[in-house]
Amino acid sequence: MENGAAEKESLWTPKNRKLLTDPFNDDNPITVQVLGVCSALAVTTQLKTAFVMALSVTVVLVFSNVIVSAMRNTIPSRIRMIVQLVVVAGLVILVDQVLQAFAYDVSRQLSVYVGLIITNCIIMGRLEAMAMSSKPSAAFFDGLGNGFGYGAILIAVSFFRELLGAGSLFGYKVIPQAMYDMGYENNGIMLTSAAAMFIIGIIIWIQRSRNTKLIDAS
Repeated sequence: MENGAAEKESLWTPKNRKLLTDPFNDDNPITVQVLGVCSALAVTTQLKTAFVMALSVTVVLVFSNVIVSAMRNTIPSRIRMIVQLVVVAGLVILVDQVLQAFAYDVSRQLSVYVGLIITNCIIMGRLEAMAMSSKPSAAFFDGLGNGFGYGAILIAVSFFRELLGAGSLFGYKVIPQAMYDMGYENNGIMLTSAAAMFIIGIIIWIQRSRNTKLIDAS
């Protein structure tokens, strides 16, 4: 029991907590590192697809980080990118097959974007910056934090796009019919990629205006 408690304590270190929480604000993959923006524009018209995409990227990011970290001392430097791509590709294929088996409709809506997780800059960036130089425990928290940070932005963007563009959330109508009878209309612009970029810009503006670290860094 004591050994188990000591092991848990050693995992939940200030460094690991920082790796888990920083991607939500100080080091967010989309709004600070400006990575993974393409998927944020393409799959955020609905909350459901954004949530599934965020979950898929998080799963691939966490497992690829841990696997590459565990293998880091045995991977020749000249082929490290090839090994990383093979690991990520294997995980993406597995995620794609699971989605097709258990969430086929969402899988069809995401279309090629699930496969394009292989080339997601966030994943390759974390493998190079963290997994190749850190222990599996640190790589796990780094992957989890960056996956959640990425997902938080996708969900925030898709919330406003689906609500204002279609009057629904998760496919369910939330704006009452009485509003439409009074003349309210859904904003079709919110379903375009330009609207997604605009919302991300607002999030970046709010984030940088509230965080002095980001102001100093810029």
